[in-house]
Parts: sequence; C-alpha cells; structure tokens
Amino acid sequence: MWTPMIPEAMSRRHFLKHLAGFSLMAGASHQFLQNILAAAPTLKREHKSLIIFWMGGGPSHLDIWDLKPGQPTGGEFKPIKTKAPGVEICEHMPTVAQHTDSLVIIRSLVSNEADHGRGTYVMHTAYAPNPAIQFPSMGSVVCHLITPKDLALPGFISISRPAEGPGFLGMAYAPFTVQNPGTPPQNINPPGELADEKNRDAQTRLYNRYRLLGLVEQQFVNEERGEAAKAHLDVYQKAFDLTASKLKNVFDINREIDGKPVDPKIREAYGNNPFGQGCLLARKLVEVGVPAIEVSLGGWDNHNNIFPTLHNNSAQGGLVDRLDRGMGTLIRELKERGLLQHTVLLWMGEFGRTPRINQNVGRDHWARCWSVVVGGGPIKGGQVYGATSADGMDIKDKPCTVGDLFATVYQALGIAPETQIRDPLGRPRKITGERGGKVLEGVV
Repeated sequence: MWTPMIPEAMSRRHFLKHLAGFSLMAGASHQFLQNILAAAPTLKREHKSLIIFWMGGGPSHLDIWDLKPGQPTGGEFKPIKTKAPGVEICEHMPTVAQHTDSLVIIRSLVSNEADHGRGTYVMHTAYAPNPAIQFPSMGSVVCHLITPKDLALPGFISISRPAEGPGFLGMAYAPFTVQNPGTPPQNINPPGELADEKNRDAQTRLYNRYRLLGLVEQQFVNEERGEAAKAHLDVYQKAFDLTASKLKNVFDINREIDGKPVDPKIREAYGNNPFGQGCLLARKLVEVGVPAIEVSLGGWDNHNNIFPTLHNNSAQGGLVDRLDRGMGTLIRELKERGLLQHTVLLWMGEFGRTPRINQNVGRDHWARCWSVVVGGGPIKGGQVYGATSADGMDIKDKPCTVGDLFATVYQALGIAPETQIRDPLGRPRKITGERGGKVLEGVV
C-alpha cells in the first residue's frame, strides 16, 4: 500500500481520516479518463524509464560478474561464455548470459562504504549520510525531472520493499511501494457502494466527495502552510488520478495492459517468487510510461554458507537462480516488445563482498572494488568496464566512483549529469553527489 508521509501540523485532527470511507478517492469525468487512456501509447514511445535491480545485503560480485577461477578467492562457481565476446559471468546465470550484448559490467566501482545503512544511502543518493539534510534517491530525482504531467500513475514505484525516499524534494516524489507484486495495492479501488462505474448516481457521489476533499486541501494551501501543504494536495490528486484511471490495472500481474491474461509460460519464465513477479510488474510499468522503478531481491548478506545460498536445487532456487530468471526474462521481454531502447537498467547493492572466503564459508563486506551493471537505452552493451586484480583485491584498471555511475545513468536517461536541484535553503546540489561525477567513457 502506498502511504504518503503527512506532517503532523497538517492533521487538524486529520480531517482526512474522517473521509477515509472513500478509500484514496476515485472517479473523475469521462473526458478526463479518456485523456489519460489516450496518453498511454505516447508515453511508451516518447518517455524513458529507469529500472533499478536492488540487491539488499551486499551481493557477491565475485560469484556473479567477476569470477576468479583458479584463485584461492575464486569460490565454487565456474564462469561461462556469454553473448558478448570475451565476457564471462557465473555458470548459474545462463538466461542473463544470453543478453549481455545489452549490458555493461562495471567491475571497478569503489564506494568505500561497507556499512549496510550508509552503503544503501550512498548507492541511492550519491551522497554520504548527513544528519542536517536528507538527499533524494536516484528514483526520486528521475521522478522529479522526467515524469510526464499527464501520467496517472506515480512516477516512482518500488516493488517488494520501500525504496529510499525523496529527501528534500518532498513527499510528492516519494516511491509508491508495492509490497507484494502478486497482489494489487490496497485501497486502489473505491468502496463497494461507489465502485459501480455504470451507476451515474454512485459516480456523482464519489466525485462530490473528491471535490469536498479538494476544498479542505486547498484551504490548507491558502493558509500558507508551506510546501508541505501543496505537496500533500499533489499527492492526493495523484491518488485520485490513479484510482480513476484504468491504468491501475497495471498492478494485476495476471493480466496484460489490454486485459488479456498473461501467458502462463511467461509467468513461469520469470519465476514464481516475489522478485520474478516483481520483474514482470516492472515490464508492465515500463509499458505505461512509469519513469522510475525499483525491484528488490534481498538476502545477500552471506557471511555463512554462501554457495548453497546463491545456488541450490530447491523449488525457489538460490539467490543467483532467482536473479537470473527474473532479470534475464525481463531483458528478453523488453527487447521483444521494443521497450529496451527506452529503458535504462541498473543492477547494484550497497557494496560487494570480500575476495577472501571466511572460516564460515562466507564472504564479508567489501566496498574497495566491486561490480555493478548498467544496460539498455543508449548504453553500449556487450562489454566490461574496468577490471580488478587477479585475486580481486584491488582495482587494476579504470576506477569508477559512485558519482561516475550516477552521471552515466543520468546521461543514458537524457538527464544532463551537471543538473543541480536546490535544497530547502536554496543551495544548489549536484544530482551526482558532492564531488560530482563523469560519464564513463565508451559506455554511453
């Protein structure tokens, strides 16, 4: 369920609580609905999307993207050839291996933040945590800069976990969280007595409730309660637009955008698990023009028994097995539907894992040199950027900073990396971090 953060000062014993009966509002004029539906094909053609694959816990890059066969640090998995000449990845990633021609594996990222909380914050914002100011995540920045004004859906949607938030951009750019991709969000439809779209009286009552809410919200704005009041009004306007639009059916992963059932073979290909079904939902969200999507797969903090955790023969498979099916099938579908050219992909976690395998047959936190992956859009896939030493302990070639990564992704989305946004005190802040970043040469 998408739950906007509401400042306490705005509650006024929160009048909205007493209007909760109409459940996020809904219902709009027929012409408004037709305009939204007519816009959907245009959004797909003209607007870019970002999909972030977030691997919470710190994925082992040495066992996925940067294997070291024959080295004491090499681990149990073997490398396999891929569609990109000379590029090898984990043997348990055969689906993704067929699409490496669309990917760039960056093997030389350095972040120097090996704490879960700090690493997560840095990899989402390009800034170190600062108690005085909350910086916006990449998803919120993308939402802020390129969301079409006529899009009825939220501009930033996170799947399976609440993504890092909008910081000083405000709650209008916060992620809409879909906790379970197999279940549509709660409160997305009006209550039973007002849900009949063919009942003119019910629709009139529903629309009148929305107008009443609008009067209350506008009064808050007129009382000069600051940006929070306007953001609050904007968020509820978005909620109303969503529940009024047939685009809300995008959250039903059993059906395609046109209402036809999803091919059971497609659902099976993605994998019957939250990550796989989240990747299917991400594809549908791209189809209707959502600019920022984050799909999460957690469980990568593998200090113990790392290899059977990453790959096993259970029904669900290990983490790498689920990653391969979900990510690989999504890339294939984006290609087949002509969407990959408009979609930028970013695979990452908060850090990598140590080359050294510890006494518990696991790997610990490692932020000195590790891997992330970018692809899609104008990114020149089929290559590796940077390299680590034979044992994986050091960067051998072309170091990449977090700022460089952000600059490259923004450039691929058509957002100038030198773009700045102003914080609440009016100070310009770089979207690529305090020190900025440069676009990786030859990647875009």
